[in-house]
Amino acid sequence: MKQAHGISRASMAIAAISTVVEWYDFTLYLYFATILSRVFFGGGAASLLVTLAGFAVAYLLRPLGALVFGHIGDRFGRRVMMLSSMALMTVAMLATAVLPTYAAVGPAAGWLLLFLRCVISFSVGGEYTGVVAYLLEGAAPHRRGLITSSASAASEVGGLLAVGVCALTVHALSPAALDAWGWRIPFLFGTALAFAVWIARSAMDESPDFERQRAAGTAPQKPLRHTLTHHRAGIARAFAISALGSITYYVGITYVPAFLTSVGALAENSALWLSTLAAVAVILITPLVGALSDRVGRKPVLIGVALLSTVLPVTLFWLMASGSIARALLGAVILAAVAGAVSAVGAVATAEQFPGEGRLSGLALGATGATAIFGGVTPWAAQLLVERTGLAIMPGLMIAVVGLCVLPVLWAMRETHHP
Repeated sequence: MKQAHGISRASMAIAAISTVVEWYDFTLYLYFATILSRVFFGGGAASLLVTLAGFAVAYLLRPLGALVFGHIGDRFGRRVMMLSSMALMTVAMLATAVLPTYAAVGPAAGWLLLFLRCVISFSVGGEYTGVVAYLLEGAAPHRRGLITSSASAASEVGGLLAVGVCALTVHALSPAALDAWGWRIPFLFGTALAFAVWIARSAMDESPDFERQRAAGTAPQKPLRHTLTHHRAGIARAFAISALGSITYYVGITYVPAFLTSVGALAENSALWLSTLAAVAVILITPLVGALSDRVGRKPVLIGVALLSTVLPVTLFWLMASGSIARALLGAVILAAVAGAVSAVGAVATAEQFPGEGRLSGLALGATGATAIFGGVTPWAAQLLVERTGLAIMPGLMIAVVGLCVLPVLWAMRETHHP
């Protein structure tokens, strides 16, 4: 059945849930960081920092992937782009699941893991922006916030799956079995999930906005040049919004298990289960915030969540490091809810900074560029600051500083919601 805007409900549903794979893989790596540090880098005091540094380095490939796949999406269609990126991700995840370990090949294991992280990061570059653009272009104007936020909600489902699978694996296996072969189970599960999404995407409709561009001959031949020429201000605004969304998500959600373990607040198993509850909170709040932005506009909601991101995180990280399970749970859930709210409204607000022509290239330059800096690098930077200063509040201070810097941009931004 077709919607009024030309995309079938089945296609919209497939697009909405397919970000599960992207976030499953990336949060899996961070949730399993302490285990991967032993399996691929031999353990020891510096191994966790090296593992997080590898995540940061690989993440720098994400903007390049976004530009490449964004060019494909702007020139040849959103559907072609999403099929290509998911195919590459499926192959790279399978290769990760069968990698040799440090015990088998020594330091080469770590280098192989880093290479595959770079491949996955490259493929992920076009994933989220492609899905967000597709949902925005297929949704009715008065429901764009709610519909587009479903990509963020699905991302949290991916994170929930990752932490759930990790927690079950850690709980079911002995430490020796986990390090020997059990760590492969979550990656094999992710491979099957990615392949299933690729099959589902092959039946999707093309975006009606791209069909309009193709019929009118307005699809840019050189999308990157077109966007840089006509939408520089939109790129800057998308960068600011995504910077806040990235640091709240990657430091406020996915880094939390490693933080709780490294400061001695909780054991690995307890930290993972706590993060599961936090992910559920995010899934519940995301559509509410998306719908709220449809009622009152993107700008006031963005300013509200930026203020929360500025005043709350320092206290919440202090609570989580206190050694109390109850305080850790309270801090993690509130922090995750704030991060989910930023992602919910940020998804639609960044996409609305650009018209259909060159939208994916604009998101690649703005949103994905910010994610590479404030998402991939910040877990490593947070861990480094905690280790160097001995202060558990440093990750919260990082989030607060970014929130404070972004607020003036949001205040000056024009409203993009026009029902």
